[in-house]
Amino acid sequence: MLLQNAIATTGQITIASNLYRYRSSLIPAACLAFATPVLAQQPAPPPSPVVNPLAPAPKNAEDRVTGQTNQEWWPQRLDLEPLRANEQNSNPYRDFDYAKAFSALDLKAVKADIAQMLMTSQPWWPADYGTYAPFMVRMAWHAAGTYRAADGRGGEDGAQQRFEPLSSWPDNANLDKARRLMWPIKQKYGRALSWGDLMVLTGNVALEQMGFKIIGFGGGRPDAWTAERVFWGPERKMLTVARYDKDGKLIEPLAASTQGLIYVNPEGHLGDHDPAHAVDDIRQTFGNMGMDDRETAVLIAGGHTIGKAHSAHNQAACQGKEPAGAPIEQQGIGY
Repeated sequence: MLLQNAIATTGQITIASNLYRYRSSLIPAACLAFATPVLAQQPAPPPSPVVNPLAPAPKNAEDRVTGQTNQEWWPQRLDLEPLRANEQNSNPYRDFDYAKAFSALDLKAVKADIAQMLMTSQPWWPADYGTYAPFMVRMAWHAAGTYRAADGRGGEDGAQQRFEPLSSWPDNANLDKARRLMWPIKQKYGRALSWGDLMVLTGNVALEQMGFKIIGFGGGRPDAWTAERVFWGPERKMLTVARYDKDGKLIEPLAASTQGLIYVNPEGHLGDHDPAHAVDDIRQTFGNMGMDDRETAVLIAGGHTIGKAHSAHNQAACQGKEPAGAPIEQQGIGY
């Protein structure tokens, strides 16, 4: 369910009122349909341990753990960091009242346009099984799934999936095409419909097309105009791990287990296929996202039942560099 603070409870869904801080979690509520009746009737399990929501600040500069900048990840790209020196004037949204513009939208018309897009296969990225709905479910979850409770960073607000490094994370492969499919709708409604709200609403409509009953939609996510400065981990290479302390705990404020992934390594802890070793990783990572065991199980099972990562294209014919590493003539399209 693409609502902020949508929390799956015992056979019910509770919608909290804070529309901004939790940044929407797509699958935990929507995929309750995947939970068995027996599970739904049992008392709720105790919550998984969650990291301290107020991570202590480093005592001094030497204690800070820093990650790579976008320019360090992709040194061949044009460095736009100097624009931050005059950020207030560079920001194209600085005086824009998004709430006022959004309130005038005809959401029924927007949803109709999204529904048509989902069922209109494009030759440059043919729809898998004739619909983009499963593909867009993955897009919406991956946009929201960067949220972490320790410092409140990540999530759907600002639609940071459009920017590096998230756009070129290995876990976000092909989502550049998802955003390109949504582009005509964004063009049609302009500033009145932010990328953040469009991504969430597209996930909602996709679920509706696949038979889910959606409780509602909470809009109001203003877009960022550039990438946030967020610590995504100390690693210097994608799909590597250097984020656990000597006790095997993730360093705060991180949630994902691996650089470039949304959550845990599907191959198991550090590539170890033993399920027993994966338990701690799963509990730590999803606990750091604010989820308990039940929500985590529903998310993993439901999301990987309906989500799709590819199109009907021949894989070997269309694989290439990630968006940030692709030639400039690709215009932000990679993989």
